[in-house]
Amino acid sequence: MTDIVTEVATNDDPTGAIRRCILLGERAPRAALVRLALSPDGHVLPDVRAKAPGRGAWIGVTRADLETAIAKGKLKGALARAFKGPVLIPDDLPGMIATALERATLDRLGLEARTGNLLTGAEKIETAARSGKLHLLLHASDASTDGNRKLDQAWRIGNDEEGSALRGLALPVSRTILAVALGRQNVVHIGLTERDAARRVSETLTRWLHFIGPHPALVSCETPSQGASALISNPAGRGAPVAADEDTCEEFE
Repeated sequence: MTDIVTEVATNDDPTGAIRRCILLGERAPRAALVRLALSPDGHVLPDVRAKAPGRGAWIGVTRADLETAIAKGKLKGALARAFKGPVLIPDDLPGMIATALERATLDRLGLEARTGNLLTGAEKIETAARSGKLHLLLHASDASTDGNRKLDQAWRIGNDEEGSALRGLALPVSRTILAVALGRQNVVHIGLTERDAARRVSETLTRWLHFIGPHPALVSCETPSQGASALISNPAGRGAPVAADEDTCEEFE
């Protein structure tokens, strides 16, 4: 996913869930992309929730790739064609996107916590994991290695995958930030106990992690199925793939 895409509905996809790359002409599902919109004064701004009115352009690049596209003038030209006129690109557009994606992920976690689909506390998470009721496991960036390993092992046991590489994902944010987002104290580990909730979190999390690229706080992947990019297709780490939701955003012209 290294394309910049514009919002184009196709005849065989009336929901408009697939968007076309304005640089390479390739297509990708919008659930994994970031929408850009124009402000009234012509500035390009991130619209990660895809709610702003009017035309939109979608990007699927990493932050590093976006910075390169900006430096070479490719992004400005592509967006000018997509929006049918001149655009103004803020100096810190990549940073603005990263911040917006982080906020969207933390807001999603907070919402799932308020609806009762999320557990915190090592003991509660371990119990759910061992009983096979855990669909997604996350760790704060400053969680202890021993604590992570203990819960990872409990998750493998609950999934009948002892000896496998199944494990939780270390987030690029600390326990303090997670605690504020969830309105709870000392959030070191997070467990999602409802499959759809795990999918929703996985979608926002995968998009964020893809954009920011490798992070020192993230655990390395031992198998292809353990990477952040696998979260949408299989948030539980097992069973049949779960399709991304194609009808979560409004449509625009």
